[in-house]
Amino acid sequence: MVDSKLLNQKIEESGLKKTYLASQIGITRAGFYKKLNNLSEFTTGEVASLCKLLSITKLSEKESIFFVNEVN
Repeated sequence: MVDSKLLNQKIEESGLKKTYLASQIGITRAGFYKKLNNLSEFTTGEVASLCKLLSITKLSEKESIFFVNEVN
């Protein structure tokens, strides 16, 4: 499960558009929003690409965004 709030913060900080991120990881904008809202899951390849695009390098940060059990 993704912590949508934290991921949205990272996207805001990066200045990149969600449509651009979606195209860079090889999915549609609609597909990106589904994954962002936990209606489907990011693949490991998509997570790796997003981390690179958003400059997420710390394992703890990756885990807190992409691998949470429950989102409040």
